[in-house]
Amino acid sequence: MTTVEAVASQERTVRVPNGWVMLVVLLGLLVADVLLLALKVVQGPLLIACVVWLTINCVLLAGFFSLQPNEARVLVLFGEYKGTVRDDGFHWANPFYSNGPSMAGKNVKTQTTDLRPDLNPTVGRNKISLRARTFNVETLKVNDKRGNPIEIGAVVVWRIADTAQAMFDVDNYQRYIPTQSESALRHLASLYAYDDGEQNEITLRSNVDDVSRALRNELQERVAKAGVSIDEARLTHLAYAPEIAQAMLRRQQAEAVIAAREKIVHGAVSMVHMALRELADKDVVHLDDERRAAMVSNLMVVLCGESEVHPVVNTGTLYS
Repeated sequence: MTTVEAVASQERTVRVPNGWVMLVVLLGLLVADVLLLALKVVQGPLLIACVVWLTINCVLLAGFFSLQPNEARVLVLFGEYKGTVRDDGFHWANPFYSNGPSMAGKNVKTQTTDLRPDLNPTVGRNKISLRARTFNVETLKVNDKRGNPIEIGAVVVWRIADTAQAMFDVDNYQRYIPTQSESALRHLASLYAYDDGEQNEITLRSNVDDVSRALRNELQERVAKAGVSIDEARLTHLAYAPEIAQAMLRRQQAEAVIAAREKIVHGAVSMVHMALRELADKDVVHLDDERRAAMVSNLMVVLCGESEVHPVVNTGTLYS
């Protein structure tokens, strides 16, 4: 079975006439044509030509459009891609360039950084916003690398990089981003453990920057065919699922206690060793093995005990 790969579209930036210049020219021709018809200066074939030109001139007046900063228009003539206008300002183009379907009114789970109705991502006439936009991936319940159920969420900052791919290579790029973001986040969560990883192992909780970078790279590969550039992707929510949260919390508390105890014991042993060495080096007292063991035991109890220690003063000899 032969698989046919689709050829990716490629954006072509084009320039169109200045709208103000064309407005003066077309209005001048329109006024001249109307005056000729009103004053009945032309007759016969010239009269028919003036009427035809009046109709054409009215059609040409429909070719004006404006672009705001970080906005582009894709030019499509009878189904053929002609290029993309990226310059902001007032422009004029062939009025027969098709008016693409607007996605401003569709129910798309995308949040834009600007909520004003006049700055929708697409506003008709094949206009596309090039501004940065954000999408919050809703909290998902997935299994991490060790099979533990966790809750994870993320925020994605994206923008359109290639308008041709966004318009022609995917059906709806604004629906494409949420779907791929959720899929990438689910896959990423299955690659890493929540925490308690092996030595030098990247975990979701301890290596947020590394995980976010991996999420951005994977998501960029997934949405490249839609002409989308991912500026940033970061985790916004990370927690154990409710059904195991209490058990995992107790485990974390136990691990914290063990770690604290290890540090306390390590410090106590170092202090005891230092005390015995100082006593021997300065010839303060000479202890046999039994008395040295008793001193070590007493010091370890004092240094490692949780409750307050009350010393007992020995008024007799060391060996009594």
